Amino acid sequence: MFGTKRVTTCGGVYNVHRLSCDTGVIVVKDALYGCRDSDTCIKGRPHSQISNTHCSLEDTLDIIKLSCDGKTECELNPRVFSKDPCYGTAKYPETTYDCFPAIYCDTCEGSLAHLQCDEGKIVFIYGVNYGRHDRTTCYYNRPTSQLQRIDCSDHSRKVANSCNGKNSCTISTTNSEFGDPCVGTYKYLEVAYTCILQPEQLPNN
Repeated sequence: MFGTKRVTTCGGVYNVHRLSCDTGVIVVKDALYGCRDSDTCIKGRPHSQISNTHCSLEDTLDIIKLSCDGKTECELNPRVFSKDPCYGTAKYPETTYDCFPAIYCDTCEGSLAHLQCDEGKIVFIYGVNYGRHDRTTCYYNRPTSQLQRIDCSDHSRKVANSCNGKNSCTISTTNSEFGDPCVGTYKYLEVAYTCILQPEQLPNN
């Protein structure tokens, strides 16, 4: 279902922070890694670990958006938050996100990705990944050695920078365009986007 969701994951580094959409893709609105009140994730914690309610990691929103935007589901180990914003305080990740309908485009390495909207609409990118997450996408005529690594990711902003606001857009899916996040692996470009109404141009004064 579409709509805003909020997920809070207690348990420190032992529990995975998981976001998911039954329909549509994740678009992160707000995120915290730290402690913002004296009621959340307090079970079994001594007072000394929950008394600081002004604890937050500054880059949390960027970290979670890069990892999760445009995906139908996303799992984050709290270890991705490598900095400790408040030593001695019990911290937790909390994310607020929406599920939005999206158009999906998977393009194999060496090919061209074509994003297209109807007349009067423009592209808006939700999320992009250049790499490999499974062994079945873009596998035809590829040796097994090029399909083994499935933890290969580069969440590039280049597609959004090139395509947002255009009616159509073509992207070259190559290492020279995106860099090579996993040498020797045959990669593909995943794009989740939508088409929005083009804002009407304001009349000249």
